[in-house]
Amino acid sequence: MSAVNHFEKMLERFNAAAAASLDAVFQYHIEDEGDYHLIVNDGNCQLESGEHDSPTVSLTLSEETLADILAGETDGMQAFMSGQLKATGDL
Repeated sequence: MSAVNHFEKMLERFNAAAAASLDAVFQYHIEDEGDYHLIVNDGNCQLESGEHDSPTVSLTLSEETLADILAGETDGMQAFMSGQLKATGDL
C-alpha cells in the first residue's frame, strides 16, 4: 500500500470535533515515497503533497513504519525511540 492510501485512511478517521481548536501542519517525509503534509485548522484536515514552508512538526519514517503505526502494530513512541521515526519541531 502506498503512503497516499495511508493518508486517505487517516482523513477518513479524522475527528473534527477533537481537532476544533488545533491549528497545526504535520509534515511527513516518507522514505522512498516523497513528502506530504496534513494541514489541520478549525476542525478541518487537508492533505497536500510536497513540503510545507513552515510545518509545526516534521516526521521522517518509512511507509512500512507509517503502516505499522496506523494499524496499531507499532507504538509511535517506540518507533521514535528505536530510530524508525524521526521528529523535529513542536512535538
